[in-house]
Amino acid sequence: MVRAEFEFLPNTGGAMRGNYEQLMRRALELAARGRGFVEPNPMVGAVVLDAGGRVAGEGLHERYGGPHAEALALAAAGEWARGGTLVVTLEPCCHHGKTPPCTDVIVRSGITHVVAAMSDPFPKVAGAGFERLRSAGIDVQVGLCEREARRLNAPYLKLLHTGRPWVHGKWAMTLDGKIATKSGDSKWVSGEESRRQVHALRGRMDAIMVGRGTVVADDPLLTARPPGSRMAARVVVTSSGELPERCRLQETARQTPVIIYTSRANKAKLAGWAAAGAEVVQLDGVPALLDDLGKRSFTNVLVEGGAGLMGSFVGESAVDEFHVYVAARISGAGLAPVSGIGVDRMAEAMRLVMFTFESTGEDVYLHGFRPGALPD
Repeated sequence: MVRAEFEFLPNTGGAMRGNYEQLMRRALELAARGRGFVEPNPMVGAVVLDAGGRVAGEGLHERYGGPHAEALALAAAGEWARGGTLVVTLEPCCHHGKTPPCTDVIVRSGITHVVAAMSDPFPKVAGAGFERLRSAGIDVQVGLCEREARRLNAPYLKLLHTGRPWVHGKWAMTLDGKIATKSGDSKWVSGEESRRQVHALRGRMDAIMVGRGTVVADDPLLTARPPGSRMAARVVVTSSGELPERCRLQETARQTPVIIYTSRANKAKLAGWAAAGAEVVQLDGVPALLDDLGKRSFTNVLVEGGAGLMGSFVGESAVDEFHVYVAARISGAGLAPVSGIGVDRMAEAMRLVMFTFESTGEDVYLHGFRPGALPD
């Protein structure tokens, strides 16, 4: 590969200097390319500098079960890695999993200096990776662009610390805040470009979730079209257990997984769905539902509606990231996107953080996070 020229400032008194920050941002950019492909693993990117400070190799964790970023970057660098520096977004693993320990690969490569953004809280790593490198005489610095690295892998960190997936909430609404007309018609609120973006979002989810009302009103497939990097399970939440006996979700349950969460008293009503290949799970409440999804190692879950289900998740402060599409339409009477108890005072309303907006064709896409969702 062509090796890019960088001014190289060696380790001096433990200070992180020179172009390390620029290179770490490049490693983070590489890591982000694995989004949707690597979960439940973290996204990781790596850059190798030779002893003279030139970029000799790059790599990213491209898919779950595949080679890790460090191993790929070092393989690309070859002998140029000897005496050089590894810039990596996460602490290298030191245990045998689906791949050999990255720490062993790093030690054999002749790397003398490692700059890492953050430690890996995974119990089999959690500082042991850095200790293994230091014991081999490799200088290790940790903390460069740590906030960016932690936010990049917020879903991974949440699943690891809480046992629950990262929850995305999505809806499309009119200018006057309606997701459907008074008759329940919702096709289509948003424009073609927004719908393409939503399908891309679906394509990197582990599960796409709706309530009973959405199944009855829209008969959705809840798939990504065209297919994305993951095949999401279709999840339906119905406390009553009353779902149509014939619909597209049921008809395709053996091709693409369907999970139905219902109250313990109503499982019998869903015998037809179970016979069609759907998994019927008895539990009550959003926390129990998220615990169950976490046990399945689901990292990203998309809640698409309707208003009752979205209200339940918002009321439990369970939505971490919001994706809202606003169309230049006014419906008048109709259905709001979020129901539930709500707040008494506007000062108590949730104010999203890291809030952005951009045009998507004829609509506006609003994006933000629940306060406290993103790691510091």
